[in-house]
Amino acid sequence: MFSILINTIGWLGVILCTLGYLLLSMKVIKAESLSFQLLNIVGGLCLVATALETRDLPNAAANLLWMFIGVYSLSRHFRDKRKVSKQ
Repeated sequence: MFSILINTIGWLGVILCTLGYLLLSMKVIKAESLSFQLLNIVGGLCLVATALETRDLPNAAANLLWMFIGVYSLSRHFRDKRKVSKQ
């Protein structure tokens, strides 16, 4: 049962990250958008969980970096938005 759950989480991560890239490539969303960053953050987190469970540490590290880049970008987005609203 646990194996099925981890597998499902992994596939969800693949779908979310791929969907984000597809929508970006089709110019449906922008790289700075909340939706793109959330797709990457949640997708990356799902892939990290799966990689850690299977002890695939290089994959876990790559997806952690992917996720943290999304978190960094999202924090910059909100910080810049706050600066604009104060002006």
